[in-house]
Amino acid sequence: MKKNIGIYVHIPFCASKCAYCDFYSKPGFEKMIPEYHKALLHHIKESAPQIDGYIIDSVYFGGGTPSYYGAGRLIQIFDALKKYGNVLIEAEVTVEVNPDSITFIDLVRLKKAGFNRLSIGAQCADDGILKSLHRRHTFAQVEETVQNARKAGFDNINIDLIYGLPSQTKEGWADTIVKTAALKPEHISGYGLKIEKGTELYLYKDSPFIPTDDDQADMYLYMIDALANYGYKQYEISNFAQRGRESRHNLKYWTGQEYIGFGAAAHSYVGGQRYSYIADIEGYCKRVAAGDTIVDQSEYMSSFELAGEYLMLRLRTVYGISEEEYCQVFPSKFDLIRKKLELFTNHGFMEYKDGRWHLTSKGFLVSNIIINEVLDAQALERAKIINPALKDDDMDNMQMSMFERADDTIELFNGIAL
Repeated sequence: MKKNIGIYVHIPFCASKCAYCDFYSKPGFEKMIPEYHKALLHHIKESAPQIDGYIIDSVYFGGGTPSYYGAGRLIQIFDALKKYGNVLIEAEVTVEVNPDSITFIDLVRLKKAGFNRLSIGAQCADDGILKSLHRRHTFAQVEETVQNARKAGFDNINIDLIYGLPSQTKEGWADTIVKTAALKPEHISGYGLKIEKGTELYLYKDSPFIPTDDDQADMYLYMIDALANYGYKQYEISNFAQRGRESRHNLKYWTGQEYIGFGAAAHSYVGGQRYSYIADIEGYCKRVAAGDTIVDQSEYMSSFELAGEYLMLRLRTVYGISEEEYCQVFPSKFDLIRKKLELFTNHGFMEYKDGRWHLTSKGFLVSNIIINEVLDAQALERAKIINPALKDDDMDNMQMSMFERADDTIELFNGIAL
């Protein structure tokens, strides 16, 4: 019986670079679009023997700005996937769009071709902030895009938002949440701003124009409570959905399922192997045409690495982790991990229910640190297995040091304004 798999298609072109963007995207490369499109279609055709061995139940077109690429080209790519792969009729097919590069006619064409989910880049409802981020649209255009999408027949829409933006206030963020919820999308993603080196916003690192950590914590917790009141259930750190409208494709990433990527800088995870393609539009096109390898990095995951990913990714979701599932991935003791989980549970950062641990709202707020603490416990548990020569006293000292650090971390957490 064929296994299910997701397909990701990377469209690296965009009209302009947003000030915060750290993804592989290239403005000003419009002349490369025809050649890139040809390479993508060839890549999919050459991959037919691989993808034909699976049932495709989700397809995601990300970028860059897929809507800038053109509805006609997107449809041709999807048609190629249907020709060379086994795409379920009820597959979730998502395309990212920006309000400035999508028309009603485009939406009608995409819907007719089988696209059934939109992810609209809105970011915030403050037009002044949008302009400062080099976004090419207003919030009125976001509203118009949603209206056009409904008229075109789309009944599954996500809206992307960002909090912690320069000069953004808590009141401004609340206004964004209210206006977004009023559009009644089926799904809302709300991400905290990450100021990455190499982006234009890096100039704002440590700037007083960036909301303080306490203000950003308030924004995050407000988002959770407000969206719950509007009927959106949180199912991942940054993602909220109406019942049954969780992103099926993104859940593959968070639950360790397989997916295959196409396009420059795309990533794949198949058969325990992770690999990515070169982040170079011209190089990707030339190598595909010449039949040369386009793989940039590749690694086979050990059972220990898979177990670590299980902990790291599942703890990002409200479904959390269970000892039974963990031991199926990595047969070993769970004792130290359990102690660490119980420690955070006792302080309200986690909850244990029906045999599963998951983060609470305030736990999600500091999820990266908690997950690292859990991974430390996993590493120490593994050290006991692969290095039996470790003396009991040494192991006891390592455990004591680890839990002392955890106590310090919890004390730090409790000092955060919640």
